[in-house]
Amino acid sequence: MAPLTDLISCSIIEKDCNGDALWAWTYPSVSKAQKSVVTRKCNLQSESTSAQSFVCARYSDNWFYIHSSEVFDTDKLPRVKQFALVIFTKDFNPQKYEVLCRVLSKMYCKTGNPTEILQLYLSVFTKGSCTTQENGIFMSDDYNGQRLVADSNIRGLVKTFELETILIYTALLLKKRIIVYHHSLEELLKWIKTFPALMKHRRVTDNLFPWVDLVQDELAELKGYSYYIAGCRDSSISSKSELFDLLVNIPAREIAVAPHAKESFTMTKTHKEIALFLVQLSENQANTEAQIIHEIAEKTQDLLNQLRSLATVDNSEGRKIIKLETFRERNLPTAVEHFLINLATAENILGL
Repeated sequence: MAPLTDLISCSIIEKDCNGDALWAWTYPSVSKAQKSVVTRKCNLQSESTSAQSFVCARYSDNWFYIHSSEVFDTDKLPRVKQFALVIFTKDFNPQKYEVLCRVLSKMYCKTGNPTEILQLYLSVFTKGSCTTQENGIFMSDDYNGQRLVADSNIRGLVKTFELETILIYTALLLKKRIIVYHHSLEELLKWIKTFPALMKHRRVTDNLFPWVDLVQDELAELKGYSYYIAGCRDSSISSKSELFDLLVNIPAREIAVAPHAKESFTMTKTHKEIALFLVQLSENQANTEAQIIHEIAEKTQDLLNQLRSLATVDNSEGRKIIKLETFRERNLPTAVEHFLINLATAENILGL
């Protein structure tokens, strides 16, 4: 069992019967900036008891997961009405960390003792697992890449947007800035987990921001990336086209291309073929989610292989690139030429 060294910190925030929230315990530490963004997104600041119990977000190249719990009279937490367990990590794996958060939260309800949480946390950090009487054994290795497949829903995404799904595929392929909107945080976090599955040859999660609020520090971090997939539940995002090339409005079942990006989304014969392929693939009920992901990855690889077949010039690093003149010499239709140049740029194989 490998140690889970992606763990960075663990904290407990308590809300007492007077409604005051307090950072009750942290190991080993959290910064002032981290506290600020977690406090903003933490359910304990709301009077609503029906808020989302588990959320995840990203801040300063790290991920954080918040699990909120109600406290009952039978729990060992007098004067505490609610608490949130917060874990900062280096990796994106909502399934794994939701389970770990739940295990640690149940232990805190039972004992009210942060020392018990620390023991479990250190066990997971050093051994990759922990054991509790109520929850059995938590094993980090159980939540590898294959388990993440079950957390995506490409069939549902294609069913929602049908042939227009090609716009999402194209935006991911060409490394464009995508904003995903839903007013419900629960739905937003559920849908946005599907986007990386459409582009398996890349580490899309390196540029994934599941939940962004339209505040200065979060927008500043977002603007530091040349491309991204960012989730937002503020409807005013639709008027901020400077933040996106493509806006995916989940509840309205609409996809909007920003005016400045329209040329990048001009449809060619290849786009239309892939659009139809995505719809047919998803409509076939015999296909599992894993098979759909695999077939899309194969289709993408075929497209990339065709592009790389044009690479004939080795640069000084010994890497094959495609000269811009190569596209010009082929007298391709303008839309096709633009698409291939944009794709070569995204794959970092275009030589000027």
